[in-house]
Amino acid sequence: MDLSAFDFELPDECIATRPAEPRDSCRLLCVNGDQITDRVFWDIGTELREGDLLIANDTRVVPALLFGVRPARDEQSSDVDVQINLVAQMDDAVWKCFGRPGRRLRPDDVIEFPAGLRGRILEKLPTGELVLEFSPKGEGFWSAVEAVGKMPIPPYIAKMRPTDSKDHEDYQTVFADRAGSVAAPTAGLHFTDALIKQLGERCIGFERVTLHVGAGTFAGLSEESFKSGKLHEEWCEISEDVTRKIAECKAYGGRVIAVGTTSLRTLESLADGQGGVLAESRDTDIFIQPGYKFQVVDGLITNFHLPKSSLFMLVSALMGTDVMQSAYAHAIKSGYKFYSYGDASLLMPRHD
Repeated sequence: MDLSAFDFELPDECIATRPAEPRDSCRLLCVNGDQITDRVFWDIGTELREGDLLIANDTRVVPALLFGVRPARDEQSSDVDVQINLVAQMDDAVWKCFGRPGRRLRPDDVIEFPAGLRGRILEKLPTGELVLEFSPKGEGFWSAVEAVGKMPIPPYIAKMRPTDSKDHEDYQTVFADRAGSVAAPTAGLHFTDALIKQLGERCIGFERVTLHVGAGTFAGLSEESFKSGKLHEEWCEISEDVTRKIAECKAYGGRVIAVGTTSLRTLESLADGQGGVLAESRDTDIFIQPGYKFQVVDGLITNFHLPKSSLFMLVSALMGTDVMQSAYAHAIKSGYKFYSYGDASLLMPRHD
């Protein structure tokens, strides 16, 4: 497979640096088979059917950007300002992190943050990442991080503007519940409580799974991943209740529509081989490319993705590469906004 098939030109002005206000007023590109329609997100219910079931990701984004100080080691040295990005939780208050300036940090260094939060470097990995043990632990850790952490907005937005207090609300879904992500499941950002209620009144279900989004979501598609067919690992979980709701939806002829690629990857990772899903939790490194046979998902709500990315390959697997190239060309020409704070698409493949 040639990665150039998933490339396209994207002007910088198409990249959104702020979300639409209100959330559900963004534009919605509906792709049904090969038919393209321009809508507004708050009208998404008219594109769905009674008995359809939306599955969203309820992960909560950790304000994972921390600023602290590594005190001077001796009288000849000085304090060092440090930036820490939480990447993945390894144990209670033990995290894999990115740290700057990396050259001036080493094992056993202690970094002091506001609100009484401290971190000790346990290990410096060959990849350059740090393993930090924080204190306090438990609820004290989470309270301190919520108090002093900054939202880790995507790097392509951070190049255009710094993170600010508005991102603490904008970069979190209204149904976020289980803390553990360092990036938002961005398709869910378009939903409001009122819209979810309105969908319920139309007999369209709205359930939740969990996948904690890792920093790898911002990384470009590596040659190793492309060749191996595996992505970075992320932890996901589906409850018994959601497993039952999906089985009921399928039994009555409804469609299961993933809200975001993280929800889709969770559903397909825990597929039971019979059209349903398993009630389990596990790590997944699933990499969905054209040729993949979808087992659970009938449609997808998602934002617009980077060229030559694993996510553009995923939507191409669902809809067909030619269809998605045409849809993205239409979106760019029509002024849709791309990436995390951008507009949305509803992708419904034709079923023969």
